[in-house]
Amino acid sequence: MQSWSEPAVPEISGTGPQLRLYDTSRGEVAPVTPGPTATMYVCGITPYDATHLGHAATYLAFDLVNRLWLDLGHDVHYVQNVTDVDDPLFERADRDGVDWRDLGRQETDLFREDMTALRVLPPRDYIGAVESVDEAAEMVGALLASGAAYTVDDAAHPDIYYRTDATPQFGYESRYDRATMVRYFAERGGDPDRVGKRDELDPVIWRAARDGEPSWSSPNGPGRPGWHIECSAIAVNRLGMEFDIQGGGSDLIFPHHEFSAAHAESLTGTRRLARHYVHTGMIGLDGEKMSKSRGNLVLVSKLRERGVDPGAIRLGLFADHYRADRFWTDDVLHTAQHRLDRWRHAMHAERGPAAEPVIDRLRTHLADDLDTPKALVAVDAWTDDTLDGVGSVTTAPGELARAVDALLGIAV
Repeated sequence: MQSWSEPAVPEISGTGPQLRLYDTSRGEVAPVTPGPTATMYVCGITPYDATHLGHAATYLAFDLVNRLWLDLGHDVHYVQNVTDVDDPLFERADRDGVDWRDLGRQETDLFREDMTALRVLPPRDYIGAVESVDEAAEMVGALLASGAAYTVDDAAHPDIYYRTDATPQFGYESRYDRATMVRYFAERGGDPDRVGKRDELDPVIWRAARDGEPSWSSPNGPGRPGWHIECSAIAVNRLGMEFDIQGGGSDLIFPHHEFSAAHAESLTGTRRLARHYVHTGMIGLDGEKMSKSRGNLVLVSKLRERGVDPGAIRLGLFADHYRADRFWTDDVLHTAQHRLDRWRHAMHAERGPAAEPVIDRLRTHLADDLDTPKALVAVDAWTDDTLDGVGSVTTAPGELARAVDALLGIAV
């Protein structure tokens, strides 16, 4: 699957401190110490609807990680999937009377356009579930052969399930107790009441063919892969085990990331799929949770149609910490647009205070668990001084403009 076009990233002098991020599995902020090539897998969209601000917040947070790694001199191998085989896609296509493949292509194209407009650096590997079915099927077969998976006794639908007890460290990624796991499993696509399962938490890894559903032939019988096994196979086959960051929204902590890790760890005997598990907060609208069922999704494409500057969208989502559950309002957008206008005015001035100290603060705040609120305030302070006529360094506005572009992804 084709990724989207890559924006130019300016080079800036100097270097920043080592990146530190909150690791869900450890419950603390910890140093991220990649080798020459930094590796990251971030779960992509299920393309049954357009990109909303919750999606954007997640991909913008990991775009900051990507940019900070590049600033530190790393090559970055970034992988992202597209879950273009999944029940929500089929249900939406059936509702609208369109082919699920056409719907998936249409929404994936729109996602690419949104990411391009937001100046998100594209993944090196952008992989659809459809094109990786064989990889997932191979992993399912290996889990069956190892005893980490089993087939339910159901002649009509002999689905294959992963054994939750197949890895001794199961639960380390989310650190949830069993009651919480059961609740989230039921809420987030699991089937705890399926007859024939050995444990209510066991997830399906191969769904046997059903009438009216797409399926593929495989040594496991005709069917399609489960959600978690898709990401597990895509990640392992491109990044190997113990890659640097597994990322996504906080709603993916369990069951998705827990089981994606467990599948790979069962096969390889490796302790961790990823060295760090990093998750973003949820975005609400005007005090309410943003969801399709509520009809209150704010779509990036609709904001762009209204003429909203993508730089203002970035600034609005950066105004609070990436791990915080937060709300989008008209005031958030107004404040972001006002901030962007002031930054642009200052960074096109003839002179200003020296840029190096504020670039150092920008790097330091971002390296400290992506502390964008403090980073924005640092740039605001320089902007205020410049607009007040403070400073006489003629190169400073251009230097800071390049740094804001390189580190925050905002063209001024």
